[in-house]
Amino acid sequence: MALDEKPVVVPHDPAWEAGGRDLCARLAAALGPSALHVDHIGSTSVPGMDAKDIYDVQVSVADLDAAADAFEAPLAALGFVRSPYLRDHVPAGREDREDPADWAKRYWSRRTADAPRVNLHVRRAGSPNERLALLFRDWLRATPEAVPAYARFKYVFAGAVADTGTYADVKDPVVDLVGVVAEQWAERTGWHPHP
Repeated sequence: MALDEKPVVVPHDPAWEAGGRDLCARLAAALGPSALHVDHIGSTSVPGMDAKDIYDVQVSVADLDAAADAFEAPLAALGFVRSPYLRDHVPAGREDREDPADWAKRYWSRRTADAPRVNLHVRRAGSPNERLALLFRDWLRATPEAVPAYARFKYVFAGAVADTGTYADVKDPVVDLVGVVAEQWAERTGWHPHP
């Protein structure tokens, strides 16, 4: 992610659903069997959600280092650039209960003029950060009454910060709060990632 670009939230585009599905299929084909799951996540994956016009995709793998090595060439051929981010934010209240290594990831982005913009998160299958990304998406999909409130927060917040780095840092506590409610929903409904 280009941390110095101004975050811009735009109205929901119904084409994001099909675009995300096509993008995930192309990535799965390019990355091969090391990509255990390729999922459209983030705000563009939620029906009706206003969002930054950037797809977030999560690739679940068995081994982060092996996947990073194997993915470098095929992702570069698709216009992706690897970034130095090696870990996700650990949600508040979980820092002392979980190993920070469980929140490791590898990250690429694509910002070319001839293809959709993408943030590509590679996470270990079964890790808490892989689970949280899917839970956040699925809870919002199952709770459409929360979508306008979260979108409003993003509009106000994007207008108040100068860059996406600050946007991501300050958005984390809100995601933490949603995560608490989403975990309760998961327990109540029996939700599991990749059922």
